Amino acid sequence: MNQAPAQEQAVVVDLTAVIVSIAGDQPCVLVRPRQGRKAVLEALPSGPLELRHRTLEAGLRAWVAAQTGTSLGYVEQLYTFGDQDRAPDHGDGSRVLSIGYLALTRAGKDSAPGETVWRDWYRHFPWEDWRRGQPAVLRDLEKPLRRWVAAAKAGAERTSRKERAGLAFGLDGATWSDERVLDRYELLYEIGIVAEARRGSRAPAASPAEAKLDGLPMAADHRRILATAITRLRAKIKYRPVVFELMPPTFTFLQLQRAVETLAGVRLHKQNFRRLVAQQGLVEETDAIIAGTGGRPARELRFRQEAILERPAPGLRFRPSAA
Repeated sequence: MNQAPAQEQAVVVDLTAVIVSIAGDQPCVLVRPRQGRKAVLEALPSGPLELRHRTLEAGLRAWVAAQTGTSLGYVEQLYTFGDQDRAPDHGDGSRVLSIGYLALTRAGKDSAPGETVWRDWYRHFPWEDWRRGQPAVLRDLEKPLRRWVAAAKAGAERTSRKERAGLAFGLDGATWSDERVLDRYELLYEIGIVAEARRGSRAPAASPAEAKLDGLPMAADHRRILATAITRLRAKIKYRPVVFELMPPTFTFLQLQRAVETLAGVRLHKQNFRRLVAQQGLVEETDAIIAGTGGRPARELRFRQEAILERPAPGLRFRPSAA
C-alpha cells in the first residue's frame, strides 16, 4: 500500500542577533519594532539567509548593518531555534529555523540609528536583577510556581516539579544561580505566565494578576533567544575575558566591577573582586590617574592581552556579595 506523500513545506533559515552593550548601569540590547499579529512588538535584528551570503555569519553581519547601521565585532553562534509552536510561521506557510547569535559592542545606548533603539534587558526579565536585593516580582511569581508544583500527581512528578522550580528560582533554600536565565524563562513559558506562551490556543491561560508578572514580551521567539544569550554571557564572563569587549580601552576597577555586576545582575564585594582580578592578571595599570570618580582619584587600567595566552580560562569566577 502506497503512502501519501508528506505535505511539502518550505524552510526559511532566519539569522537573529542579540547585540549587547553597556550604558551606565544598564545591560542594553539593540531592538527594532516589528508588527505582530495584534500589536507592534520589539524584535531583535534579523533576516533570512540568502544565496548571496557566503556564510551564516556573513549573512548576519549584512542584515545587522542594513537594519541598524552597526558593524559587529565579537560574534558567536548560540543555538538553532525551530519549535513549531514557539514562533509563528511565515504568511506563506513556510517553517522558520532561527539561528541565534551573541554579539558584543562598545556602542553607547544613544548611538542606535533609525528605528533601532537600545533597551535595558531587565525590562524583559525583571526577576533577573538582584543588584539591589531580591526583585519584588519574585515574591509574586512564587505563588503560581507553587500552584504548578501542587497540581502535579503526588510522587515522582510532584517531586520533579518541586526540584525544577527550586533550582530555577531558588525556592525552599535552594541557591539562586545567575546562569539559569533560560531555565527560568522556559519554566514560566510552560506554566503560561509569559505572554509568548499565551499566543497559541494550546497554551495554558494565566490569571490577570499573573499576566502582569512576566516583563515585556518580544516578537516571535526573540525573548527566548535573548534569554539564551544572557545565559551564555553570564557563564562566559567567568571563564573568558569577554567583558572587556564591552569596556572602553581604559577604565577603573570600579567601572569594571560595575560592568560585571550589570551583566550578572548581582552585587560583588569590592575587595574580593579586586583581589580576583589581580590574581587572574587580567588588567594592568597605565600611568594615568582618573579624577572625578566620586571618591579618591582612581588608577587607570587596561586589559592585558597576554592573559589570554597565559592560562586556558582567564575569566572572572566571582561570587555574589552576601551583603
